[in-house]
Amino acid sequence: MKSIGSMVVAIALGALALMAGACTQDKATIGVSMPTKSSARWIDDGNNMVKALQAKGYKVDLQYAEDDIPNQLAQIENMLTKGAKVLVIAAIDGTTLSNVLQQAADQGIKVIAYDRLIRDSKNVDYYATFDNFQVGVLQGGYIEKALGLKEGKGPFNIELFGGSPDDNNAFFFYNGAMSVLKPYLESGKLVVRSGQVGMDKVSTLRWDGAVAQARMDNLLSAYYADKRVDAVLSPYDGLSIGILSSLKGVGYGTPTQPMPIVTGQDAEVPSVKSILAKEQTSTVFKDTRELARVTANMVDAVLTGKTVEVNDTQTYNNGAKIVPSYLLKPVSIDATNWKQVLVDSGYYKDNQLK
Repeated sequence: MKSIGSMVVAIALGALALMAGACTQDKATIGVSMPTKSSARWIDDGNNMVKALQAKGYKVDLQYAEDDIPNQLAQIENMLTKGAKVLVIAAIDGTTLSNVLQQAADQGIKVIAYDRLIRDSKNVDYYATFDNFQVGVLQGGYIEKALGLKEGKGPFNIELFGGSPDDNNAFFFYNGAMSVLKPYLESGKLVVRSGQVGMDKVSTLRWDGAVAQARMDNLLSAYYADKRVDAVLSPYDGLSIGILSSLKGVGYGTPTQPMPIVTGQDAEVPSVKSILAKEQTSTVFKDTRELARVTANMVDAVLTGKTVEVNDTQTYNNGAKIVPSYLLKPVSIDATNWKQVLVDSGYYKDNQLK
């Protein structure tokens, strides 16, 4: 009897230990810091991260900093104070987080950079993103194909827009596009009438569509009073909408003056509608459901002692180290394939885009 009693006690204690372990995971809170709610894309990212982490039994402390750097720093510090076990950070400015990341490292808290690389800190453990150079290649390649540059057509007038200079991704987008377009600029098949080439001249702080619209207004009045702009390289849908507003303001988008080729990124609803209305020409889709899934898997591996899955250990040097990364594949979208990629996959409902 004594032996049976001991077994019962042992089994009970084992069950309690298992329950405690499960509760520990259930109660682990993951801090998720997103840059802003001003873009539908980041709202989707936040929602998808919450779903993916909760499905694995984690609690989520999701905060949006509204593009205010001190606010993001304060929010991350607060996450650490409240006991977050892992930090997932989409940085507003990838160079401003060194001190708070050191605090995290001192507490043994792992940090995953989400979509935007955090720079100049050795305390970035992993990076989950899309192949950002390939995003630019898709944008540049779309312009190349649409204008028939490979077939020797041209010359065409083009203006270039870049993303925010404090976002590391912006340089990958620009360089990817220029890897396709540069030969045509050098041969004269593409002409930048403004002469504004290079991220130091074409970047758009905070990815602000109003800033892009104002710059396009200036370019059109200064360089295109009697010339046509044939293409605009835009790295993001929010900028594209501003650029298109500027173009419409001077008569583009009519039968006698059709829109130039205008690229974009993120497949945001207003831009998909714009593509269907024959205004914006293309966008690059990045399935944030997949990015959230990959990131949640990273978090889970970190906290359960498993190997964190990465597929790139060479590309992303943040100035202090090469950050092990997982890169997802972006997809180019235009009027020919939007339904298949966006609706049939369940990313959007058909009535959202009508």
